[in-house]
Amino acid sequence: MNKSRKAPDFWLLASILALLTIGIVMVYSAGSVLGFHDYGDSFYFVKRQALFAVLGLVAMFFTMNLDYRLLKKYAKLGLIVCFALLVIVLIPGIGVVRGGARSWLGISSFGIQPSEFMKLGMILFLSYWLSKEDYRITHFTRGLLPPLGIIGLAFGMIMLQPDLGTGTVMLGASMLIVFTAGARIKHLAGLAAVGAIGFVGLILAAPYRLARITAFLDPWSDPLGAGYQIIQSLYAIGPGGLAGLGLGMSRQKYSYVPEPQTDFIFSILAEELGFIGGLLVLTLFLILIWRGMRVAMTIDDTFGSLLAVGIVGMVGVQVVINIGVVIGLMPVTGITLPLISYGGSSLTLMLTALGILLNLSRFAR
Repeated sequence: MNKSRKAPDFWLLASILALLTIGIVMVYSAGSVLGFHDYGDSFYFVKRQALFAVLGLVAMFFTMNLDYRLLKKYAKLGLIVCFALLVIVLIPGIGVVRGGARSWLGISSFGIQPSEFMKLGMILFLSYWLSKEDYRITHFTRGLLPPLGIIGLAFGMIMLQPDLGTGTVMLGASMLIVFTAGARIKHLAGLAAVGAIGFVGLILAAPYRLARITAFLDPWSDPLGAGYQIIQSLYAIGPGGLAGLGLGMSRQKYSYVPEPQTDFIFSILAEELGFIGGLLVLTLFLILIWRGMRVAMTIDDTFGSLLAVGIVGMVGVQVVINIGVVIGLMPVTGITLPLISYGGSSLTLMLTALGILLNLSRFAR
């Protein structure tokens, strides 16, 4: 393995900083009306986003310069802490309910989301565990089932909140690591069939999830109920056209699109900046994913390679789900857009994870 450190990948760093900058601007634009209406301050959301962006950049700088191989020592402890937080958040009186899910720990508007920590904690642990030289993931019972059991336990605890969106992102990134580590396709295909049945069961078990599926298939069948979010999102994207209505000129952020500064911020971005603005954001994400996968393929260390795959997978899965929901290709799941949407825990943890990816790029060929 190459022991020397280089400068972090320029294109990777540039895409991260560009997305973060766009995100801060859009959080102000999309959230200014809601901030003034609910809190009497148009800058309410952007001030908090800027604070967490600074904290996240400090964390990114730290993880970018720390020898990533030291993370192996704390992978087990980190996962235990994440599981403990998932247990604590479920305790009535301690866990805070927001948006129908008991998924927050904190006071007032400041809080952390333990499920966000679990995404990174699971990626670190799986990368450490599956990179051991004597580990044989091609064996079904002794190799594949143990990590799947841990992933399933974490997913189940997240679903108790419930938070299907975050659980899906964690599951997707974790399975990418398992696949990259060498799991057999026939094993994964069989488990995917079982998982699909379980996923259908989760949807049928909760009426609101079934309503979201129905709204996804035909949002105009219930325009004021389950289909409202998708319809209003499309009403925002459509008038944007090629160049948009202009920054700050969105109409749909005036209490039409729900949570315009979080889950549906891309629809406001498309309305104000048009197809060109949306394409720019997607291009920056593609650059981030491309450079991240390049790191995964060129680093001479299995742990580092799996870690890069997991972090890139976490970003990629989250982007695909968020954009898919906003443009009506997927049911509403409550997933934020990385580095763009408002959110303290998600932004800080994402920048921390991307700092690790930048660290890995310093050791790649």
